Amino acid sequence: MTTTVDSVGGVIRVTNTGTPPEWQLTPVVSIGPKSLTDAASPDEFGSVPSAALGPNGALFVADNLNHEVRVFGLDGAHRRSFGRFGEGPGEYSGLYSVAWVGDRLLTLDFGVGRIGEFSAEGAWLGQREVPGGLTGSPAQLRFFPVGVDEAFAAGLRTGPAGLESVFVGHDSRGVTGDTLTYVRSPASVGSTIICRYDGGMSFFDVPFRARLVQHPGPGGVMYVALSDAYRIAVIRGDADTLRVIERALPAEPVSDEEWAAANQAFEAFRADYPDASCDPRRPDRPDVKSFIAALFVAPDGKLWVEVVRTAGNRWELFDAEGQLLASLPVRPQREHAAPAFGPEHMVTIRRDSLDLDHVDVWRIDLGGR
Repeated sequence: MTTTVDSVGGVIRVTNTGTPPEWQLTPVVSIGPKSLTDAASPDEFGSVPSAALGPNGALFVADNLNHEVRVFGLDGAHRRSFGRFGEGPGEYSGLYSVAWVGDRLLTLDFGVGRIGEFSAEGAWLGQREVPGGLTGSPAQLRFFPVGVDEAFAAGLRTGPAGLESVFVGHDSRGVTGDTLTYVRSPASVGSTIICRYDGGMSFFDVPFRARLVQHPGPGGVMYVALSDAYRIAVIRGDADTLRVIERALPAEPVSDEEWAAANQAFEAFRADYPDASCDPRRPDRPDVKSFIAALFVAPDGKLWVEVVRTAGNRWELFDAEGQLLASLPVRPQREHAAPAFGPEHMVTIRRDSLDLDHVDVWRIDLGGR
């Protein structure tokens, strides 16, 4: 594995080639019900959109259906729960996301339009305003932790170009002053099929189509990539590129079987609603797959990139400067539920075949440790 660093026009370019060391995600504990007949217990979740790692081995799990935060140890033992349905202090009506910043837990509640502040023990410390004040998918409207005392809260607002996503920086003291907008690119237009029918609308991702992938970073920067090129730009403002992180990987073709499987939901919809108006009418099949499925900036500054591979997606892990450190296997994750990262652990949320949510804790193990 080789990393080359140079500078062109004042932009630092980091190029990574070769095969990185292989690290492992070793299971620590899985918290969740074993069957539908289990008696009500703290590990029987209603719906888990988010989890966060806190101090003293604490795992904070947001249960949106039961309107509470449940706290576990990394051994899976339940420590406490706090919250209930309502609009008063310490109550929730739309608990989308949680994040640990500094010395407190922040909860993002789009039901009542606020960010709640709690101590590790669940004591109510106050509240802040949610940016935008509109609801949406937890995949976009959630916390993006980027430091031990820094996280961005995503929301929607109406701007000059219409409805736009914004990221508002927060720390343990309040709003940081960093507000970022979702980067737009004409190259990602057409990555979604919009179907209108009987007064309703449905959305379908075009499989393997290039799209814009991005995540805020510490200090008010954005990590941005078009998924069909393994090239991640770290930008500030609209066009000030600070660093480019590149990775050399061979492209992989899309097989007939993969294309058919990826379009099953869309084809089933067309069979059920033959008169639906879809734009575009059919997805265009790309010649090769995109490289990047997702990227995350962890609170310790490391960059996690989910790489699309025919043999199975992999995480590739970079340090804050863009040097490739390791490759790790991707574990099963619930759609629209972002993983949580700690210095030594990763937390994923998984939904099983019975539609029951589980929270899985993994230890990040260096190869051979």
